[in-house]
Amino acid sequence: MGSKDKLSIIALGGVHEIGKNMYVIQYDDDIIVVDCGSKFPDESLLGIDVIIPDISYLIENQQKVKGLVVTHGHEDHIGGIPYIIKQLNMPIYATRLTLGLIESKLKEHGLLSTTHLHNIDSTSRLTLGNIPLSFFSTNHSIPDCLGIAFHTPQGTVVHTGDFKFDLTPVNEQYADIHKMAAIGQNGVLALLSESTNAERQGFTPSERVVGDHIQEAFAKATGKIFLSTFASNVHRLQQVIDAAEKLNRKIALLGRSMVNVVEIASTLGYLRLPPGMLVDSQDVNRHAPHEMVILCTGSQGEPMAALARLASGTHRQVEVSPGDTVILAATPIPGNERNVARIVDNLFERRAKVVYGSGSVTGMHVSGHASQEELKLMLTLMKPKYFIPIHGEYRMLHQHRLLAEAVGVEADNIFIVNNGDVVDFINTKARQERKVPNGNTLVDGLGIGDVGNIVLRDRKVLSEDGILIVVLSLGRSDGKIVSGPDIISRGFVYVKESEGLMEDVHRIAVHTLSQLQEMKTNQWGIYKQALKEAIGKFLYTQTKRRPMILPIIIQV
Repeated sequence: MGSKDKLSIIALGGVHEIGKNMYVIQYDDDIIVVDCGSKFPDESLLGIDVIIPDISYLIENQQKVKGLVVTHGHEDHIGGIPYIIKQLNMPIYATRLTLGLIESKLKEHGLLSTTHLHNIDSTSRLTLGNIPLSFFSTNHSIPDCLGIAFHTPQGTVVHTGDFKFDLTPVNEQYADIHKMAAIGQNGVLALLSESTNAERQGFTPSERVVGDHIQEAFAKATGKIFLSTFASNVHRLQQVIDAAEKLNRKIALLGRSMVNVVEIASTLGYLRLPPGMLVDSQDVNRHAPHEMVILCTGSQGEPMAALARLASGTHRQVEVSPGDTVILAATPIPGNERNVARIVDNLFERRAKVVYGSGSVTGMHVSGHASQEELKLMLTLMKPKYFIPIHGEYRMLHQHRLLAEAVGVEADNIFIVNNGDVVDFINTKARQERKVPNGNTLVDGLGIGDVGNIVLRDRKVLSEDGILIVVLSLGRSDGKIVSGPDIISRGFVYVKESEGLMEDVHRIAVHTLSQLQEMKTNQWGIYKQALKEAIGKFLYTQTKRRPMILPIIIQV
């Protein structure tokens, strides 16, 4: 297969998962990257801060990379940018609000001055390498979202970004339905469309529905009002501000991301904050309870977020008092239900009035993602020859495939790919036959990708059974024990209550060393391995635990 006149679509993240989205459109020697997200680790990835895409393929072909185009400003689409830019600096193209959020991240990492940022909107036309790009506006739960059309010689490839069709958007940014239809009329070779709500029937309600329920709940509240939602949902933040203004309440912000988004969105004109409405969180108690609305992070039950600390009574500046109203304006993401339930319990213990549960029940949340009828509408507008469902777990991708077949896409022209899979187009014919290196890159502190399976395995052992350290000094000339062995336990057993066990470990260590000395062995590696095996075997028979055993031998 020759490399010339070949179009490739490569998934580097965002397939069979929600998070760390990254896709690559490559035509000949031109590579364009779409989105660069991150996702949070599960409980098995001990100590890991964030997960980002593996960009080995991009680094191998960095001279071909023409730029990164970002569809919108959610973490699962921009969260990986500062980490990736440290490895591969490329120009970034995004809308005003998205750029504002990216700039904040780059500034925090000391990368702002060395990164080339370009502002685009739905009317922009770019040519990156030899690939012309055009854009169309979409609705989502954050303003300034774009779909992208790549006009390659093989045909047009469309990436929808995250979207829904909201016909009454809060910010009056309407979806470019006519432009989508025109792109489809001119012919679409391949459509990449998000699948998050592919299992959900009907249409996703408008965000305006939530505003009515917020105003109703605010009107009934007597004490302080706490409302927790996704900080990036600028439309919902505006509706909270509007409801507070009608009732002459002031707004305070809790949570770093909430403060950050409100500052950026209001500075850029995406949030209208009446003068004097915003109150510093330290000054909340200077106002009467019926005068305050507190916007906070933590709607997904994150243990360190503002809502969790309010629920446990450990927040330093603000407290939830009996009679206060707490509104969770978000539906728990699958997997977060237990943490959210714990917070709700704690809030009820504080005798608060709590509005919680699924958005369809409370009216306090609607999804930002298209349901089945909207997904079918996008497919109908674009009329693609080939279809690649993206952004979702396998069952969602599968359901989206069925929707595509229902509106006329041929079953053989639908590709459900894995991360690392490549769909190649030659003479407008698609085939999926190859992969590129792919996996998760783990970020721990300042380290990017330096924590692998061995380190994670060690952390797992330490977290489950602790560590036993054996320290001893050996004479340089004769190899005999000068001092020790001293046994130190951390996270295994409490030494003062396990003196007998520690004495047995000491005895086994001395006996093992004596045997090695009789064999005239003087290699420290053999000494350490023998101590690990002898002590480990003994401890398992006595305790049924396998602590990490760390021998430290000092030569004196």
